[in-house]
Amino acid sequence: MRFRTAPAPHLALPTSVPLIMKRVLMALLPGTAALVWLFGVGVLTNVLLAIGFCVAIEAAVLRLRRRPLALFLSDFSATVTGWLLGVALPPLSPWWLILVASLFAILVAKQLYGGLGYNPFNPAMVGYVVVLISFPVDMTAWLSPDNGGIGFLDSLAAVFSGAVSQIDGATAATALDTLKTQIEFGRMISELSSGPAFGLFGGAGTEWVAVSFMAGGIWMVYMGVTNWQIPTSTLAGLFCSAAIFWALDPEVYASPVFHLFSGGAMLGAFFIATDPVSACATPRGRLFFGAGVGALTYVIRTWGGYPDGVAFAVLLMNLMAPTIDHYTRPRVFGHEAKR
Repeated sequence: MRFRTAPAPHLALPTSVPLIMKRVLMALLPGTAALVWLFGVGVLTNVLLAIGFCVAIEAAVLRLRRRPLALFLSDFSATVTGWLLGVALPPLSPWWLILVASLFAILVAKQLYGGLGYNPFNPAMVGYVVVLISFPVDMTAWLSPDNGGIGFLDSLAAVFSGAVSQIDGATAATALDTLKTQIEFGRMISELSSGPAFGLFGGAGTEWVAVSFMAGGIWMVYMGVTNWQIPTSTLAGLFCSAAIFWALDPEVYASPVFHLFSGGAMLGAFFIATDPVSACATPRGRLFFGAGVGALTYVIRTWGGYPDGVAFAVLLMNLMAPTIDHYTRPRVFGHEAKR
């Protein structure tokens, strides 16, 4: 007798990689909109170029590996990587800088390891760190928040000619950069906080970008796209590290709230550190992983050679993720816990 029963598995998966990636893209919209509002439509040029480069590079590598293009490109992972690069790089970055970052993100950090699911490091942060180390001048050319009026054609001209500096008053030091350089010269935070680089509780302009990314990140946690442990422990690690030194000397060390809402803290906590492939997989391991990202971010910001340390902190913790998972594995059901 034949039964009309489909072969196992009999439970339909509630989600899929393309669905998760689409929701990540949706969650990125508030922060990206805030960037465009504050820094102009040139941010869109960054995002569109980065997505185009990442998808094209992924398609070329898949063709060389004789993999089906439609199947792998439709998971939107290359699109997410490009979008993250676009919002992480300075607005109006030269086209070649975006191309180099995309090459290292997709070709080196992702496809050379076997593609999605096999990369030990976050691809977007690998591309970002490569261009940050190689082209530090271009990577510090951030627009000032009052330059949102730069038109689309002027933005294109700046991107493809590399003439960002020719736009009058276009670039300015960020709050983290100002803090790092001026503290070394003996300035006090009470003097610096009234400067144009500082806002109400974070960097001027970027504090609202951070709030927007946080809103998108909280929505992702609510929708079950990502876990709550890594964002929470990342922000807690950064907050607690900053609070200790701020309590010791508030004129030399910035407040923990300033660190949370400046630079890439919120973007890193919700969208970068939570990469399910390169981060920890165990529940307890995620807490240690996120706390390490937060603490390392503060250490690099305060004593390192770069104003912001989110990308370096994530990559360093990516190295430690397998070891953390090994020592934080939950007890297998039916087995006695090891003593």
